[in-house]
Amino acid sequence: MNLGAKLKEMRLQKNLTQEELADRCELTKGYISQLENDLTSPSIATLIDLLNALGSTPADFFREQTEEKIVFSEEEYIEKRSEGMLWNWVIPNAQKNMMEPVLVELECGAATPPDFPHEGEEFGYVLEGKIAIEVAGKRHAAKKGESFYFTADKQHCIVNTGRAKARFLWISTPPNF
Repeated sequence: MNLGAKLKEMRLQKNLTQEELADRCELTKGYISQLENDLTSPSIATLIDLLNALGSTPADFFREQTEEKIVFSEEEYIEKRSEGMLWNWVIPNAQKNMMEPVLVELECGAATPPDFPHEGEEFGYVLEGKIAIEVAGKRHAAKKGESFYFTADKQHCIVNTGRAKARFLWISTPPNF
């Protein structure tokens, strides 16, 4: 861990000068400069004073930050085929997230398996074709360019009602697919 660089980054995030941070901790501007350039190391007591002045704790300061993956390529998608359906999980391991987006393709006449009532919400956007969203036995038609949204507290499924393949992005929260 580069202690000095991390302290400097935290100081800059708080819009503090070296002198302002030094004043808050009863240190000198030169000492703060030496710390940030890794020319010296603080005692534990001094580090705790610095972290308090920067609004942090030792636990937060030393916690390893893992780089969050933001962009996923098509090669990373997880694909599953079943009768008349193609499921593409476009965010790998999304089950651990708050929402789970899936790109679904339904052949003509195919339907997703019934999804039993659960906590959460469902959102979808039709990319191609015509579908019907069945919620509690009632059908709601949607076509290319339209979206759907409902609470998942009733049994639901999606049926391709068109004469060609239907494609839609389906997002469930919390993850349920």
